Amino acid sequence: MFKIRTSKYRHVFCDAPKQEFTHTGFRLSTVTGDQQYIKASSKYFAVALFGGGGAVYVGRHDRPGRFVPGHTPTLHGHSGAILDFEWNPFDDSMLATASEDTTIKLWNIPEDWEPIAANGQSKGGSDIEESIVDLVGHAKKVNLMRFHPTAANVLASCSSDYTVKLWDIETSQELSTFDEMQDLCQDIVWDYKGDNYATACKDKSVRFVDARSAKVTNMIKVAHDGVKGVKVCYMGDSGKILTSGHSRATGREVKIWDLKSLDKPVHVEKIDTASGALMPMYDSDTDVIYLCGKGDGNIRTCEFEDKEPYFHKLNDGFRSTVPLKGVCMVPKRGLDIMKCETARLLKVTNEQGVQPLSFTVPRKSDAFQPDIFPDTASGVPAHTAQEWWGGSSKAPVTMSLNPRDKSTNGAGRPKPQKFQSVASLSSDMKKLQARVRYLEGKLDAAGISYDK
Repeated sequence: MFKIRTSKYRHVFCDAPKQEFTHTGFRLSTVTGDQQYIKASSKYFAVALFGGGGAVYVGRHDRPGRFVPGHTPTLHGHSGAILDFEWNPFDDSMLATASEDTTIKLWNIPEDWEPIAANGQSKGGSDIEESIVDLVGHAKKVNLMRFHPTAANVLASCSSDYTVKLWDIETSQELSTFDEMQDLCQDIVWDYKGDNYATACKDKSVRFVDARSAKVTNMIKVAHDGVKGVKVCYMGDSGKILTSGHSRATGREVKIWDLKSLDKPVHVEKIDTASGALMPMYDSDTDVIYLCGKGDGNIRTCEFEDKEPYFHKLNDGFRSTVPLKGVCMVPKRGLDIMKCETARLLKVTNEQGVQPLSFTVPRKSDAFQPDIFPDTASGVPAHTAQEWWGGSSKAPVTMSLNPRDKSTNGAGRPKPQKFQSVASLSSDMKKLQARVRYLEGKLDAAGISYDK
């Protein structure tokens, strides 16, 4: 399948996590689709739960343990099932949820959020029921969402009404609508700078769209011949993209395409004959691809190189007999760098909860390893939504992963803007009004005149 070569990630490995490091006890939502079923920021992760009202469990990476229905606090507020969610890349505490009720809601997770205690037991508390922003505009259920990779507070959403909408969540305004798809959208991804996005559609086409004008700039008419879902990955700023899908003979495959010439792929890699849809996780810092498949137990690892033969096999990856339902990648800022953890995937299973899979490069030294940890996205926006909409085009702001540089990585950078819900603002207003009445009483008692 893949060629083998010398690589600093050649011996990356992942052992099955111990039971005490897993998140268990929740009954997952039965909703099916093309979503990943789990998303993570560097601090939290989210999974949709079974039941009405669109409940979501928000867990902390450092608090594994057992979820207890009816006791462990959750997040809920939609009138329909939640189909997808997305963490703001510039605010680890802001979560967006998309629902069958056609709306998108933004939520702020409190700094003291701790649904599971340090001993792994459920810790009771208040649910999160008040969203900070509601985005209304789609005519049918919202299936997928992606935050902009470089601009603050810009969100793309796909719906069963065959449209893609861009939102400025700071103003709750719709920026643009793309309505040239003829069928259901199966995937949406931004390019490296966020000037364009690509959509994979059920009609087997991949469309490349100018994000500001909402016009198609290029297109792959038939990415894969099979009828299974197609996924897309931009390979960093290399000018190449990866698509995964099925061939006409139902075999799974991945293809590499050159954006300058999309008539045919520059490389086709046959994977196997399994039926589950592939979900490739691409680490743009290291060029390592983690090939995951729905229903698979194993996760394959390979390294991308921008020349023939394009794919190079790494170690055996992760082997298991427990089938995967969904998967996501934790941002680099949330990894244990000093233990040479180069990637962490969160694997969702039906029976064993959420398993953190730590991929580690074996090194003898305890010092920071700069050769396997290049600079990564810093979690700081390169520009505002208004600047980006006005034509600004910038690469992501990067930071060093060396713990000694942490004090300078955030120097001079603004903190993420905190949104407040209507209930929170109403409470603050009542406190201010009470304070004004108190001060007016003091002035009246002192016989001091003032404008009322």
